[in-house]
Amino acid sequence: MNLLRILSLGLLALASAGTAAQALDKLSVAGWSKPISEITNLLAEPDKGFFQAEGIELGYVPGTGGGSAIRNMLSGAADIAFTDPASFYQALDKGEKLVAIYNIYPQNVFNVVAPKDRGITRPEHLKGKKIGVYSLSSGTRQNLQVLLHQVGLTEKDVEIVVTGLLNFGPVIQGQVDATAATDTGLFVGKLKGLGDVDVIEVRDHLNVPSDMFVVPSAMYESQKPLLKRFLKAYRASAAWMIENPEEAAKIAKTRAINGRDEMINLEIIKIRNISTVSETTAKKGLGHFDLELLQQGADTFHALGLLETRQDMSAVIKSDLIPN
Repeated sequence: MNLLRILSLGLLALASAGTAAQALDKLSVAGWSKPISEITNLLAEPDKGFFQAEGIELGYVPGTGGGSAIRNMLSGAADIAFTDPASFYQALDKGEKLVAIYNIYPQNVFNVVAPKDRGITRPEHLKGKKIGVYSLSSGTRQNLQVLLHQVGLTEKDVEIVVTGLLNFGPVIQGQVDATAATDTGLFVGKLKGLGDVDVIEVRDHLNVPSDMFVVPSAMYESQKPLLKRFLKAYRASAAWMIENPEEAAKIAKTRAINGRDEMINLEIIKIRNISTVSETTAKKGLGHFDLELLQQGADTFHALGLLETRQDMSAVIKSDLIPN
């Protein structure tokens, strides 16, 4: 009887464990990139379990820019888009019903980089030049458009060349005059022989956020408790990476496709941590929005002719799901 009792208890324990595993809610994030080291806080889920602690089984769907992240979400391949404001604006303009629920990187991380010998030190110097972008649906292209607009130029005044994520090869080889990139991209480019460059920072002209979490409006209305748990887990993961960059750099070695060098991981993670905080997040907490800046960005895109109608950010930016 004792043996039977032990076996029964063991089976009950296994059944309970199976039920608990089945109870996890599945949520997947459509990213703008492949699983790279700057998003180690997401990739570390198997090691740290931030989302599992909130009853969530996390998935990640790679992309090729913020626009592809939104398309993957809308197609049903993922639940939440990790995307940039420009892609968000343009999707809204096409009639998509979307809501931004968390400000991932409140600092603009985009730039335009050119070798010193090109003499490109200001946005107006880009006129007539070949400029590389990650993809036509990426934040690199859209932030380049913003930069050009600040000095009265458009894409018609330059030649856009799609160069892929590792887009410093063409500029090193002289195939393009400059390339639109990010802060972490520039760091890696310098490691790969970029040499002396001039850097035009988009944030010096319009410091709109770099990335946000965006969901369909219907999901925002119907899944608020689940989304709150997701944001609580994400914010915990972001805070962990800010506080423990060395540990994150170690984890990136096995979780990120570009993470073999731990010291490079550490520098990239430190750079990305800087973009996670701002004056607004210092006052309100990680993830909060500066509505005025996002409205300014939307108005700029409207003025560029990239949006047919003016978008009201107060109607589509929601902070009520962000943890206190």
